[in-house]
Amino acid sequence: EVVKTGDIVKVKVLSIDLVRKRIALTMRLNETPAAAAGPREPRAPRPPTRPAPAPPAPSTAMSAALSKLRSR
Repeated sequence: EVVKTGDIVKVKVLSIDLVRKRIALTMRLNETPAAAAGPREPRAPRPPTRPAPAPPAPSTAMSAALSKLRSR
């Protein structure tokens, strides 16, 4: 079966990962959760993301004037 956005389905929660803020779901309601065997060790936290690069310097007199107005 293919599930589409807006479809209502019944699911079972297999596991919850609080560190990564994720849940694992299954539509197979007769399955036993793999996490029931024992707790899993949490993954190492992800490295921080890089900041966005600064926008390029204005190339025309008009764009320079507009950027000065926006920064006020």
